[in-house]
Amino acid sequence: MGGVHHELSPQQQIEALKEQLAHAQKLTALGELVGTTTHEFNNILMTIINYAKLGMRHRDNPTREKAFEKILAASNRAARITNSVLGMARNRGADREPTDLARLVDDTLLLLEREMNKYRIRVEKQLAAVPEAMVNGNQIQQVLLNLLINARQSMPSGGRLLIKLGHNAEENVVELVVRDYGTGIPADQLPHIFESFYTTKKGPDASGKGGTGLGLSMCRDIIEAHQGRIRVDSTVGRGTAFTLKLPVAVKPAAAGPSVVAPVATPLGIPGQTPVGP
Repeated sequence: MGGVHHELSPQQQIEALKEQLAHAQKLTALGELVGTTTHEFNNILMTIINYAKLGMRHRDNPTREKAFEKILAASNRAARITNSVLGMARNRGADREPTDLARLVDDTLLLLEREMNKYRIRVEKQLAAVPEAMVNGNQIQQVLLNLLINARQSMPSGGRLLIKLGHNAEENVVELVVRDYGTGIPADQLPHIFESFYTTKKGPDASGKGGTGLGLSMCRDIIEAHQGRIRVDSTVGRGTAFTLKLPVAVKPAAAGPSVVAPVATPLGIPGQTPVGP
């Protein structure tokens, strides 16, 4: 006798497809990172090889000490890149733990450093000392990668990209802001950008990265699953700011001032229209 066949409800089919799409997007992101980090690894290996040769040619201690220092620094950089890529590749499930978001930002930028340099993007960081956030680091890194790549694409001729980290004591959240100074998003499109399959992109850019309309929708789903919030503020011709609000891992002590003053608005873009939850 054959087993009983249970058909999935339409809602179950949608959820299953969303899960498959999320997995496919993760594999795509990994593929892009492998391409980027392969070039970076070649540069690191050349540094190690050249300084090893230098140390072998010269017998004096100062030259050899300098060679060892350069080799060690390059090796540590390679290890950080490897750990970040492996962290994305692992299926860590949905477990959350206290996470240093400043370290997460640095590790993510390390993966994209070559791409940002190639497209003449100047990355600025304003990372205040903040409490740890209670998050799944792997998932938040995927969100951050998506926002950073979107920001890079909005500045096809290069430009400035700002990342801010602050603590909103009143809401007891850590605020992470990714702000570009690119083309901006038209007001009529802004309310729709978190919808599934909605995209403002025409197709792949020079790097081969296009838009499927899945990225921001999945970013929102991940942040909301963390009991967090994501909002966007944008002005055409002046740029776009995404703000992530994530729960603090441990409540700060009642006594004493907060670590940093609350970030009231994402970088003060005139005519801002909050979107999202």
